[in-house]
Amino acid sequence: MANTNLQFKTNYAVSSKIEPFYKGGKVQVSKDEQYIFCTCGTRVNVLEISTGKIVHSIDTSLLCVPSQLLVTASRALLLKQWDWRQAQCTRSWKAIHMVPVASMTFDSTSTLLATGGCDGTIKIWDVVKQYCTHNLKGSSGVVHLVEFHPDINRLQLFSSSLDCGIRLWDLRSSECICVLQSHYSAVTSLSFSADGDTMVRDKICTVWDLQTRKPKRTVPVYEAVEGVVLLPESKDFSEIEVKSKDLHFITAGSKGVLRVWEASTARCIYTQTLPSTLSLVSDEGEDQDDNPRSLTYLLHLPASSRLATVTAEHNILLYQLPALTTQQQFVGYSDEVLDVKFLGKNDSHIVVATNSCQLKVFELQTNSCQILYGHTDTVLSLDVFKKGSLFASCAKDRSVRVWQMDADSGQVHCVARGSSHTNAVGSITCSRMTASFIVSGSQDCTVKVWDLPADLSTTGTDVYELTVRATEKAHDKDVNSVAVSPNDKLLASGSQDRTAKLWSLAGEGSLSLLGVFRGHRRGVWAVCFSPVDQVLATSSADGTTKLWGLQDFSCLKTFEGHDASVLKVIFVSRGTQLLTSGSDGLVKLWTIKTNECVKTLDAHQDKVWGLHNSRKDDKMVTGSADSNITVWEDVTEVELAEEQAKQEDQILKQQELSNLLHEKKYFKALGLAISLDQPHTVLTVIKENQELLEKTLLKLRLDQKESLLRFCVVWNTNARNCLDAQAVLQVLLTHVPPEELLQYQGARTHLEGLIPYTERHMQRIGRLLQASMFLNYMWQKMRVAGAPILSHNPKVSFKSHVNACHQCSHDNTAVVSDSWASRKKERLCVCY
Repeated sequence: MANTNLQFKTNYAVSSKIEPFYKGGKVQVSKDEQYIFCTCGTRVNVLEISTGKIVHSIDTSLLCVPSQLLVTASRALLLKQWDWRQAQCTRSWKAIHMVPVASMTFDSTSTLLATGGCDGTIKIWDVVKQYCTHNLKGSSGVVHLVEFHPDINRLQLFSSSLDCGIRLWDLRSSECICVLQSHYSAVTSLSFSADGDTMVRDKICTVWDLQTRKPKRTVPVYEAVEGVVLLPESKDFSEIEVKSKDLHFITAGSKGVLRVWEASTARCIYTQTLPSTLSLVSDEGEDQDDNPRSLTYLLHLPASSRLATVTAEHNILLYQLPALTTQQQFVGYSDEVLDVKFLGKNDSHIVVATNSCQLKVFELQTNSCQILYGHTDTVLSLDVFKKGSLFASCAKDRSVRVWQMDADSGQVHCVARGSSHTNAVGSITCSRMTASFIVSGSQDCTVKVWDLPADLSTTGTDVYELTVRATEKAHDKDVNSVAVSPNDKLLASGSQDRTAKLWSLAGEGSLSLLGVFRGHRRGVWAVCFSPVDQVLATSSADGTTKLWGLQDFSCLKTFEGHDASVLKVIFVSRGTQLLTSGSDGLVKLWTIKTNECVKTLDAHQDKVWGLHNSRKDDKMVTGSADSNITVWEDVTEVELAEEQAKQEDQILKQQELSNLLHEKKYFKALGLAISLDQPHTVLTVIKENQELLEKTLLKLRLDQKESLLRFCVVWNTNARNCLDAQAVLQVLLTHVPPEELLQYQGARTHLEGLIPYTERHMQRIGRLLQASMFLNYMWQKMRVAGAPILSHNPKVSFKSHVNACHQCSHDNTAVVSDSWASRKKERLCVCY
């Protein structure tokens, strides 16, 4: 078994999170080119380009137009102006449009704002003087594009609506000067040159002369163009084949690549080369609307000479001019995270499989991302080899791939691939001792063992074709999980047929079945070998996790706690504990010896498909269907050290408190007892300091008075201590104004708790007072035997008897012979 001196884990804390920040819609860059503004549902997120982190998040929706100002439009027909660095709305006003705003833009001076509405009107706003300057009517349908001419002296505005024309508005006369007609689909991008030319989007690009308002050149680009940028004539772009001073422009569209065009010859002179293992699809007649790599936005960052593109899968990529080399990549939205694994020499990266054919590799320190192309359908599972620089993936495209990370640059490329399954490959695992083979499990019910070459790095840029060593029909239904034992001799598989099986990998050409693990009531989602014992862990859709002995295939332990399917299980703490994740969005930490769930971690809102721990066993990462990736850090030692330090501090303060009480320094003792949260000690100090109670209490700080009020609620529940509680309350209610008292933390709750017990104490004191008054009356009426009768009441007379008192055994007793006493027949002693 594992080392008995091993410290069990007790808790994990969130170290970092990778969350979605862009789900489609408007994307713009700040003027200083340091921030990217993008919409995510009902929020606008501000992404800092240098760090890849979200620095601000503004609760608004739809559109944002960043400049020196940030203005947003909402479906509530409101325009809001923001101080986005403080995430504060500085001004809001009605948009006047009858329906929501569809497009917005600032002029070059950031003083005029144009809004295009779904009602076919355009409003011009002076954001400095805060009034509407123009109301332009005449567009047909939704105005989805508005753009000011870069030369503000011209006071011209361009707009486009559903009629595919470009309207040119003169803001001096508020009239439409002309309509530029040359397109047969919606115009979504305009780009201006210094001499007044503009080009627009369609499956063609048209170069217009704004002096004559006629097209100069039509360039067929054979793709749906979403963005176009004019290249500055003053810079050298020879690296992308720009060899003349003629007009050149870059287009981005449905093919997913940037292309450079020469306007004078209508010729594509350069096509961007993507870092992909797939050949570029360039069939001009092919419809590529569903291409996940298609580009939806193209933005120019002139100060830093960069281009920003947005893909259909919500990825934001920055390219450096003039070579169009990839500089940074940000993943705005990952959809469902299906698997996640640590990667790199010191677990510095994570590789993520999402509901996409692309793989994402994140550097944890900077959140920068590499997007890996290769699979043609959704990637379902991942696994990493022991050294951490080599990993394998499998996908719905029925293929498996092996990827390698360069230790120096951190770049990842595909080094091997295999395709032999007849259905989607849902699980994959790597050999543990050396990088010698991988095993895949598929929905075709088979398990395949793939041999790897001795040194994959020697293959260079070529992709090695994997060969199958062994194939076995393992189960009657889909194979959900496969795992290789630490010594590379055994293989475990789990299936939807509710069983897990153990196989021997010792055979050269085939797998031999060693045994079957039966006991789950639903399909088995995951299998995992213990790193130290001959034990297999399985998790199932029946909500349980089981441990099985490899010798007799019997169930050793069952862990129940999840309310839904348990999707992943891994061993931690050298095989003494388990981590499980489920469809309920929870991650649970179990101690195997006690069958106890030590901790439940709740950070996801949907199924947690991905779960992996680092090689040092000090971190874990989870990925969920809610598109969140969470990195957790083991804080057991930190919490233990904090607890020990807290206990030591408590001991020192307790000793100091004892010294203060001994020295009768009640004020200091009272403050220290309150800070130690010891109501009984505080009560003792108050009892000892009744004379100076008022003076002492008024010297306390506000937080100490709050604690004292909380203690009074507890004291007041006990009749022994209620007088002290009422004394403290009297001081507080007398000297603290009610308004200030209500500001105390939990004051209303405490006062509500005081009322019923105080009323009960008042009733008890009232009854005691009545009883004491009756005794006083009795005392006044009693006389010693033989004393003269002073009463003038003829009904009352005393007769002396020598008889023993039944109360104190005295002989000198008297019998009251009035009517009341005669009925009671009591003998009252003289001493009584």
